[in-house]
Amino acid sequence: MEKLLVRGGNRLKGEIPISGAKNAALPLMIAALLTDETLTLHNTPRLADVALLQKILRNHGADTMIAGKKPGQSRFVGDTVHITAAEIIDTTAPYDLVSKMRASFWVLGPLLARCGEARVSLPGGCAIGTRPVDLYLKALSRMGAEIDVEQGYVIARAPKGRLHGARIVFPKVSVGATHVVLMAATLARGETVIENAAREPEVADVAECLVKMGAKIEGIGRSSLRIEGVERLHGAEHSIVADRIEAGTYAMAAAMTDGDVLLCGARAEHLSAFIDVMASAGVMATAEEGGLRVRRANGALQAVTVETQPFPGFPTDLQAQLMALMTRAQGVSSIRETIFENRFMHVQELVRLGADISLMGDTALVKGVEALKGAPVMATDLRASVSLVIAGLAAEGETEIHRLYHLDRGFEALEEKLRAVGADIERVAA
Repeated sequence: MEKLLVRGGNRLKGEIPISGAKNAALPLMIAALLTDETLTLHNTPRLADVALLQKILRNHGADTMIAGKKPGQSRFVGDTVHITAAEIIDTTAPYDLVSKMRASFWVLGPLLARCGEARVSLPGGCAIGTRPVDLYLKALSRMGAEIDVEQGYVIARAPKGRLHGARIVFPKVSVGATHVVLMAATLARGETVIENAAREPEVADVAECLVKMGAKIEGIGRSSLRIEGVERLHGAEHSIVADRIEAGTYAMAAAMTDGDVLLCGARAEHLSAFIDVMASAGVMATAEEGGLRVRRANGALQAVTVETQPFPGFPTDLQAQLMALMTRAQGVSSIRETIFENRFMHVQELVRLGADISLMGDTALVKGVEALKGAPVMATDLRASVSLVIAGLAAEGETEIHRLYHLDRGFEALEEKLRAVGADIERVAA
């Protein structure tokens, strides 16, 4: 067991390289199951979830290989991963693997599309909400899949071994369901239209990679996707898009410490709603050659009113970090969570550091305080864990953060990146 020690008070100044997006890397790796040729992914982040997904893909018969670093290459440059699923040896994704990472349920789409059958464990609940899979199953049923749920497993079969195209209208935006149907549709017979599709940059990144593999997709980046199924896909090379959530996280860390940081590789067009909120809070996030520069506009942070929305709205994955930032703002901030019903588990931990936060249903009211004070705290989920780091960077004394396995699922070399710009942070044995 390990813990992070964060000693607040240092301004962050310098450059932070932004890693490849976890939320694109995972579905891109799963897309390798759609072809018997090699898919090469550059800029793959080194995360616990990526390592686990490699194990899951090997369970299905895929070979995965990480290329070594080139001489002199920065350790912050992402890995190059080669994935070859020449033969699917097992179409079952067992509970002991799927239960460890919800995104692994997405193998359902490629397995069903390529092999005509799949047996995938239900992922169960989640620390931040139930996130039911009904949307996935109803959509695949419209594409001809025969689906049963038995003993905790989704058992899906495609009559005559192949799905067919269909018009899918999602009643609400779902990134996971969009990924699954998009991948399945690439090998389906005929045309599939997805309405109310997720528009997140990570979904667009996956679609662009699928096109490189031979898929026929129109409407990338829009809410209506049109996919003409093909007989087979081939291998390709693709560089994973920069992680907008990591970029937003470090932007708020810089703002929290009244710092001046260049987020190398960050793309402003993927963070427009976030940039607008930061401007309201008195923080400038300005596109420059090579990335996004973040610094306060003129003095103190200001309270904001925000609600989370699917892209292009303010991301739910930045809600906890924003709440940490607003603990030091002047006034009372209102933060409404509309995506996940249980994503305020970080509130009590921030309160332990001296934050003044009250909950009213799906809304948190955050009254800025003069100072936070270090204390032992516990991470409850991935984004909650890094919100505690942001708070600790401005807290008086030492903040001790436990349960780092949440953090390691989604942030590559976080303490090293922060130390490089002046943070006093270290990982030690618990």
